[in-house]
Amino acid sequence: MNINLFTQRDETTWEIPASGRMRVPAIIYADRSLIEAMDDKVYQQITNVATLPGIVGYAYAMPDAHWGYGFPIGGVAAFDPDAGGVVSAGGVGFDISCGVRCLHTGLGADDIALAREALADELYHRVPAGLGSTGHIHLGPREMDDMLNDGAKWAVKQGYGTPEDLERTEERGCMRGADPGQVSEKARYRQRKEMGTLGSGNHYLEVQYVDQVYEEPIATAFNLHQGDVVVSIHCGSRGLGHQIGTEFLRLMATSASQHGIVLPDRELACAPIESEIGQSYLGAMRSAINCALANRQIITHLTRQAFKTVFPGTQLHLLYDVSHNTCKLEPHATDGETRQLYVHRKGATRAFGPGHPELPAALREAGQPVLIGGSMGTCSYILAGTAESEQRAFSSACHGAGRAMSRRQAKRQWRGAQIIDELKRQGIIIRSPSLRGVAEEAPLAYKDVSAVVDAADYAGLARKVARLRPLVCVKG
Repeated sequence: MNINLFTQRDETTWEIPASGRMRVPAIIYADRSLIEAMDDKVYQQITNVATLPGIVGYAYAMPDAHWGYGFPIGGVAAFDPDAGGVVSAGGVGFDISCGVRCLHTGLGADDIALAREALADELYHRVPAGLGSTGHIHLGPREMDDMLNDGAKWAVKQGYGTPEDLERTEERGCMRGADPGQVSEKARYRQRKEMGTLGSGNHYLEVQYVDQVYEEPIATAFNLHQGDVVVSIHCGSRGLGHQIGTEFLRLMATSASQHGIVLPDRELACAPIESEIGQSYLGAMRSAINCALANRQIITHLTRQAFKTVFPGTQLHLLYDVSHNTCKLEPHATDGETRQLYVHRKGATRAFGPGHPELPAALREAGQPVLIGGSMGTCSYILAGTAESEQRAFSSACHGAGRAMSRRQAKRQWRGAQIIDELKRQGIIIRSPSLRGVAEEAPLAYKDVSAVVDAADYAGLARKVARLRPLVCVKG
């Protein structure tokens, strides 16, 4: 990307002044090497976002930003309903409430050294993965409604976890305002057998160890120590969320002109928040958030069963669960006043700072855990939200490494078996039903996650706490 298009504020803050139909300026957070390597479409997409009605402050892109559908992946924007603000299905994405949860295992890297193959096999056996994967839970109409209403709370009631898990889950495990009546029969049909499954693409279940600690006091508050083994689960709302995104993007695109909205890109389809379509989407989208929270809760239960099989007596406790494809109504301070805004985060993680009332008491002083996934063979990170992130980007941070090349390009360059063998030589065990999927998710198909995290840390979006290295990865 041509850096001459920007006004550089500091080492990691690049501003695009408002021009043409832009209602607000745009900001991309990245160091020079990251922004020069970004696709030009990121510039085009984030400036398009800045043209949408009711947008507040700036349109933001995170250090891992890359081209997406409508919004760039890594895009953040907030809209004021009292100023004609809109909700955009393209600003949330197809995999609604895709997110990460991290579990403590109580084990050290040495404890599992001789049993990693057995653990990999057990996890792969317990947790269905891959395109179209189905689980042992089959939901009827009533169970589907209950799940869409109550999210992880429903899963815990079914025996897939404990009430303590809910305290460490975003929205306490249940997104308010869900309206299952807005979820189509086709979306329900796609989800009826998919609860407790990883799916495909960049989703994974990974056993990792703490390789480095950066902020000892925060790490202690998060109960993270050098050598600790943790488990990260990355997945979302599966077929249900994808179907909701598909249906509402079409509805929003065809109805935009009725609301006087001129779209710079059809993929930016949106509707006024207070409109019938806007409210219908919010009800369906919140139901999909609950689906994702329930899905990760069930996978947590299956993961606990696998660990107990290989390591009897093991207790896995949840550090935190947070999504990165959502639209949330949140209070934010802008222009000297606090307003209720609809914050879109697409491929961006909520990052509330210390003292935020939404955080559980045990984590409130340290700030919200921000879980940043790597790319199979690379490291992942745990960060903490900062107070300054509120003004930087509506308390938002990056969500992962971000793709550096398309899946098609990756398949042309690598073979899945080749990657599995190479990672095994590095001590990383891969289990996947699809060699093609492994090739598509090759580590070098992604940006340098460490550079992305360093940029987020420097920009004040979130603070580095710990680095994680992979030991076992079940890949969708």
